[in-house]
Amino acid sequence: MQKIRFVLWCLVAMGLQTSLAQSKANDIPVSKLPAEVKQILEEYVNILTSSKDLDECAQRFTSVAGGGLVNEDPVNVTLRQSIQPFSLKKDFNNIKFYAQPIKITRVNVSQTNGSGYGASAVAGTVYKIWIDKKNPKQGMPAPVSIVVPENHPTIKTPKVINIGSF
Repeated sequence: MQKIRFVLWCLVAMGLQTSLAQSKANDIPVSKLPAEVKQILEEYVNILTSSKDLDECAQRFTSVAGGGLVNEDPVNVTLRQSIQPFSLKKDFNNIKFYAQPIKITRVNVSQTNGSGYGASAVAGTVYKIWIDKKNPKQGMPAPVSIVVPENHPTIKTPKVINIGSF
């Protein structure tokens, strides 16, 4: 009976491990990350590291933010109410633990039919990019997602669509 429990426990543990890990099936080499996407990532990290306070960071971040991070007006971009006090604050406070200049460890590519709401919803190619810590022994790399918009009437440049993991 104990052997059966042990075998069942092992099967459950292995199943959880594979289901909780993000698939690497859509990974691309870091060298294949498009320059325009890397530029937006570097701009986001620069905003985090060079802003004097969280308010300035939020103001500057609107230039590269998109999808569900912003309100529905894609021309007069403002952050959603919950972004500055939670996700952006976390990244702003913790960017000091990440390598400067950034060290990209992994890139995963997928498609989205729309990230965001209303006129700010952006469909296109999503690059989920993992950035390494200064000291890799202090934790796992953290991801930032950037979408390259396709066929949007007003949003033509890549936008950061997922933050808060630093």
